[in-house]
Amino acid sequence: MPAALRPAAPDALRLAKRRFLAPERIDMSALAAELGVNRVTLYRWVGSRDQLLVEVIWSMARRTLDDVEAAVTERGSERIVQIVTRFLEAVITNAGMQRWLAEEGEHAMRLLTRHDTDFQPRLIGAVLDLLTEERDAGRLDLPVELPEVAYVIVRLIESYTYMDLITGEQPDAGRAEPVLRMLLR
Repeated sequence: MPAALRPAAPDALRLAKRRFLAPERIDMSALAAELGVNRVTLYRWVGSRDQLLVEVIWSMARRTLDDVEAAVTERGSERIVQIVTRFLEAVITNAGMQRWLAEEGEHAMRLLTRHDTDFQPRLIGAVLDLLTEERDAGRLDLPVELPEVAYVIVRLIESYTYMDLITGEQPDAGRAEPVLRMLLR
């Protein structure tokens, strides 16, 4: 087989995303078989299943944030409220995320809320970038440090994403909106 046609690490990530969105469980053996490589090669490319899951979720989260950010026309604190609320709605209604939380909720929470998996720090960084952009444009003036606000906003996103696991209530992005407004006034 010519080298150009051989699968590589980006192919594994694309296939894992398709499986997640299908919504199907990401199974390393099945991925390796579909790619035509052995499991050792797949693990060398992507690390563990946990690392692959985090990369799949982050790549989708980053794209969703970019899409939502491009669609929001508001400025200042309302821009942040709208971006975060729409992002949260996209996360809550994603079929792959719903399946993953229903089948592996505790595992999902652990992967996405611990700093050592690198998902949460990247999400905090993305929210901090949004806050900084609005502050630097003179449209946002908060009496606390922006990294603290970014951390609290991410914890709010997490709380509403995992609401059914934490409280047994159905997740609802709309419930986060007034809390975000209060936080950012």
